[in-house]
Amino acid sequence: MQISGAIPLIRIFSEEQAKAFYVDFLGFRIEWEHRFEEDLPLYAQARRGELVIHLTGHHGDATPGSTVFVPVTDIEQLHAELNAKRYKHARPGIQEQGWGKVMEIADPFGNRLRFCELCED
Repeated sequence: MQISGAIPLIRIFSEEQAKAFYVDFLGFRIEWEHRFEEDLPLYAQARRGELVIHLTGHHGDATPGSTVFVPVTDIEQLHAELNAKRYKHARPGIQEQGWGKVMEIADPFGNRLRFCELCED
């Protein structure tokens, strides 16, 4: 038996805003999109590196305002890359915690991505 890594579902309310945030700003790429019918909400898979997320416009799929914890290495490089894009809705900073460095970014729908470089023991 094998249990794989979880894929978080992130509730979105605007495809345009979701793509501007997740693709243009955070650097994800859309791997596939699905709709049950042309006029129904988007369900899409996005990836950046090993992180896979599902963006969903479907009511009941996910709770707005959730947090996704994302372990990273070299958080300073990610911080510099994102701030160089001059995204008008977010200029994230890094906070030092006793257990690591954290950069939390809220998406346009109230969800948070908490990037963390954990301290080495």
